[in-house]
Amino acid sequence: QVQPVESGGGSVQAGGSLRLSCEASGYGDIINCVAWFRQSPGKAREGVAALYPSGNLTHYVDSVKGRFTVSQDNAKNTVYLEMNSLKPEDTAMYYCATEWFPIYSDCGLRLSDFNFAHWGQGTQVTVSS
Repeated sequence: QVQPVESGGGSVQAGGSLRLSCEASGYGDIINCVAWFRQSPGKAREGVAALYPSGNLTHYVDSVKGRFTVSQDNAKNTVYLEMNSLKPEDTAMYYCATEWFPIYSDCGLRLSDFNFAHWGQGTQVTVSS
């Protein structure tokens, strides 16, 4: 399936942790970049992290650096977003998106929603204070 499928959202208290999963196929043939985006009510969708699986290269936006970690399990065609030290402002619908970029570094440099063609349905993350 080209469309990624997310799972793992939920509700936690501030300071807690959650791990999101994104299952997709076509790595190396159709896609070479997996990214996580989030959107809160009334706000634009923002990219938070990206992974170039072939080179195990990652990119994070400043607001999540040191707290979020993106990783992969090639055997399961799955990319994870480990979220630690969660804050109420992390509350959002989280989406996994995939794309193919001819230049691998664009996987992180072009972390905007209009650059990604394949989207999951989203999973809700709620952090209470």
